[in-house]
Amino acid sequence: MITRSIRGVVAGLAATALLALGACGSGDESSGTVGAPAGTGDITVFAAASLTEAFTQIGKDFEAANPGTKVIVNFAGSSALATQINQGAPADVFASAAPANMKTVTDAGNAEGQPTIFAKNQLVIAVAKGNPKGIQGLPDLSKSDVKVALCAAQVPCGAAAKKALAASGANVTPVTQEQDVKAALSKVTLGEVDAALVYRTDAKAAASSVDAVDFPESAQAVNDYPIVVLKDAPNKAGGQAFVDYVTSDPGEKVLTDAGFQAP
Repeated sequence: MITRSIRGVVAGLAATALLALGACGSGDESSGTVGAPAGTGDITVFAAASLTEAFTQIGKDFEAANPGTKVIVNFAGSSALATQINQGAPADVFASAAPANMKTVTDAGNAEGQPTIFAKNQLVIAVAKGNPKGIQGLPDLSKSDVKVALCAAQVPCGAAAKKALAASGANVTPVTQEQDVKAALSKVTLGEVDAALVYRTDAKAAASSVDAVDFPESAQAVNDYPIVVLKDAPNKAGGQAFVDYVTSDPGEKVLTDAGFQAP
């Protein structure tokens, strides 16, 4: 009787210890929440402004597929986001509109692993509905009566515009240079300029307000979009789950529906 009882106590203690070890092992250290499985909790994403519509939808779809998650997205120019990350802003994922801005983050040692290219984007000329100035290509943007908005040179859409304009030989003097593509597009929708060089995806999202004019030189300035989990991510597991979703078939469908090209 005594031996049997001791064995029972030992067995019970062993079982309790195993349960305790299992509970510790199930904790996700990268998310900062003990016992939280991968893909739960708040996931903070820093994303290029041109991803606004696509990532807003992907965030909703991800939350629906992963109950218990909340995707918080900070949209801005890629250069500004890269600076914020390198200055210590807390984020789990960075999605840039160009490799150059991503490189500033990876060079600073703030990325977890290598970035993945998940989409491509191409420029168009956004003009008011009906194209009142009759703009047909980049040379038309150099006319004295055409007011043009461009993105600033350090912003991916600005760097792409610079390449495209150089390829065309057109000498364009913008009346304004904006810090992200949405701001450049807004100058057209507000009637402050006649045209702006923006991404195809942004013009498509604003199709009720602007028309898009294609031009051949845009093929020489296609932007690759890289994404990566950040090294000091508060929710590293959740960030990785989000990146995996973006590059999955459902994520890619949202991107292509928004006008992005496959990587």
